[in-house]
Amino acid sequence: MENLLGLLRIHIQKGVDLAVRDVRSSDPYVVVRMGKQKLKTRVVKKNINPEWNEDLTLSIADPNLPIKISVFDKDTFSADDKMGDAEFDIKHFLEAVKMRLEGVPNNTILTTVKPSRDNCLSEESRIVWADGKVVQDMILRLRNVERGEVELQLQWIDIPGSRGI
Repeated sequence: MENLLGLLRIHIQKGVDLAVRDVRSSDPYVVVRMGKQKLKTRVVKKNINPEWNEDLTLSIADPNLPIKISVFDKDTFSADDKMGDAEFDIKHFLEAVKMRLEGVPNNTILTTVKPSRDNCLSEESRIVWADGKVVQDMILRLRNVERGEVELQLQWIDIPGSRGI
């Protein structure tokens, strides 16, 4: 607990135009990894535009570790097929969390992160003060695959007794 900074809630919203890995469609799910932590969403059957709308929560002890997401096609009789991957860091997000934001108007844009070779963003990502929380919406372009994106949202959760950021 003494090394824990807080929790990062990742809301996996949806996949867009994912690769076909079965005959006409895919049965996709998302795996999120950070260090030794590994979380996954449920499988959405026969859909290349799945809507997961699932919250996965990571414990953050080392903010310098990248967060890696991988999309897989669930197969029954063979190994699951890879449908692409992406990674991102949370440094900009944590910088916004560190700001003292009491009294800031709702939906204030704190900062923006532009797509670059160093990240998998497919478009500019805004970090916003919304309803008393710092949130960041991201659209990640999947790598190592012919096509596909995953939309997600980050939200910070402070834990009483943690060392904080």
